[in-house]
Amino acid sequence: MARRARMPPVLDETAIRALCDLGRHREAATDAIRELTEAMDRYLSALLRDEDDAADARSIWAENLWKGLPAFRWESSLRVWAYRLAQNAALKLRDEAWRKRGRRLRTTEASVLAEEAHRSSMMLHELRARKVNQLRAQLEPEEQALLHLRLDQELSWKEISEVLTPPGEEPIPEATLRKRFERIKEKLAQAARKSGLI
Repeated sequence: MARRARMPPVLDETAIRALCDLGRHREAATDAIRELTEAMDRYLSALLRDEDDAADARSIWAENLWKGLPAFRWESSLRVWAYRLAQNAALKLRDEAWRKRGRRLRTTEASVLAEEAHRSSMMLHELRARKVNQLRAQLEPEEQALLHLRLDQELSWKEISEVLTPPGEEPIPEATLRKRFERIKEKLAQAARKSGLI
């Protein structure tokens, strides 16, 4: 399938880290949430396939970034850490015990920031190619996550491994991720041929 020309948003990690180094974590978290929300929206929507669930996961993600940034040790990039937080938020939403409680999240400053950034990017989401999204929607959530991280966000195989490896487990080998990615591309190509797109 042809690769879209749109580039992922550039995250100014240096500026955010400088704010953290100055102890200005609130300002750093605000900037990070504003810069990353659009990408997290697409990722969580691809994983959860439900806008209400994605909104809840976005709130969890924003809260965790807001609270966790002061303790973030910069051992990985901020972008990888943010995706890891989003992955964990999606897993939390899938947990039946959490869902059975049926509570809605409190609105906090971090959630409000994420919601504002979400609204401002909605116009861009509506312009995305519908047929390609329909094909991608046929993929399993794990396949969509891999595709999104590699194509839409252009993460390296090492970064994708960091995002997708469950806590406490051995990192997913990059060769394994490449093979999965090739299988996904072939699956999409077959679906595109079958639907008459190519």
